[in-house]
Amino acid sequence: MVETVSIDILSLLLVLTVAWIFGAIAERFGYPTMMGELFAGIAFGPALLGILQPSELLSVLAEFGVFILMVYVGMEVDLRELFRLGTQSLLIAFGAFVIPFGMGFAAGIWLDLSIGAALFLGLAMAATSLATKSRILADLELLDTRIANVLLGGALASDVGVLVVFAGVDSYVTAGAFDPAELGIIIAQAIGFFAVTLVLGYRFLPVAWRTIERQRERYGFVDRTTAFTFALLVSLLFAQLATLADLHMIIGGFMAGMFLRQSDVEPGLYEHMHTVIYDLAMGLFAPVFFVTVGFQITFGVFSDSFVILAGLVTVAFLGKIIGSWLFALPTSLTSREGLVVGFGMNGRGTVEIIIAQVAFEAGVIGQSLFSILVFIAIFTTALVPVTVTWGVRLLESADELVYVDTTPQSSGSE
Repeated sequence: MVETVSIDILSLLLVLTVAWIFGAIAERFGYPTMMGELFAGIAFGPALLGILQPSELLSVLAEFGVFILMVYVGMEVDLRELFRLGTQSLLIAFGAFVIPFGMGFAAGIWLDLSIGAALFLGLAMAATSLATKSRILADLELLDTRIANVLLGGALASDVGVLVVFAGVDSYVTAGAFDPAELGIIIAQAIGFFAVTLVLGYRFLPVAWRTIERQRERYGFVDRTTAFTFALLVSLLFAQLATLADLHMIIGGFMAGMFLRQSDVEPGLYEHMHTVIYDLAMGLFAPVFFVTVGFQITFGVFSDSFVILAGLVTVAFLGKIIGSWLFALPTSLTSREGLVVGFGMNGRGTVEIIIAQVAFEAGVIGQSLFSILVFIAIFTTALVPVTVTWGVRLLESADELVYVDTTPQSSGSE
């Protein structure tokens, strides 16, 4: 037993080391750390060198990593900002979801996949990554432009929409077949989950935080660590409610994160809680998750399914651009701005990989399609800085790069 634990600890040490090194290299070249972590898993895992191997410890940490990562993603979503979004962002979010989802689902049916697999394929095509876009726009000093505001608003709405629809798809797949009665029960359970979490989020959490803050002021025994523990308990409660409703726990984590942000916590407590969750997610659990995702990649798709891989990459790339561009036309954006927004919406990153992992672990998709979806996430995310930079130059040459405030451009990158 001692020897087994030692080997697992060594695996964890090696995984975190290569994740840290490759993540830093990816950031150095302007890409999200998760791309470096994925490459580390592919390079050092079974697909290539075989130095790192799956283990029970890594599997447990990776599974919890998905959960804590989605709590953090939820904390990045401001519901009040979501409700304040203008029609431009909402229209583009709708187009950037519906068009690629429809194209992905149609591609899945054409490939003779099951309905469940085709739905997951459509969801993976529709996914986007708010965090990836924020980093790229900051690096390019574009945060105070109109396209950045629309792009971030659209990505925010799209992230929420994808995860809500994911709950529905997950429920359908759980039903196993189109049994109207069973499907009706599952839909009712999902609605019940969202109703309960809304009540807890809007009614219980603010009262609970006020009570904690009063205890802190009166007795001084509630410190920042206790507040973090309470936030973690809330997240686990929401995850348990999701599983009781036959939904994946990441839906509970995502909802908990959103409501933790909205619960008007004392700023000092919230900043500490947010920092700790971020450090846990990005410094420990997410690297383990992305490296172990790399373990499951097979390069056989390049020889056995290259045409399918190339076709689905094309569908994914064009779907986001067409959807964003088409639904930008009725807004005040120019045609070129709509095109650049489409380029920016193309980075899928974390959310697509999590969707692919859930479908793979549930047995809905096979290893080949799983590998294809991960490669799609890598390719589309890698193209975002290149295509957005080209698009911005196009806007500048046409004098269509619009700034939305009067502050100097340099302040937008801070």
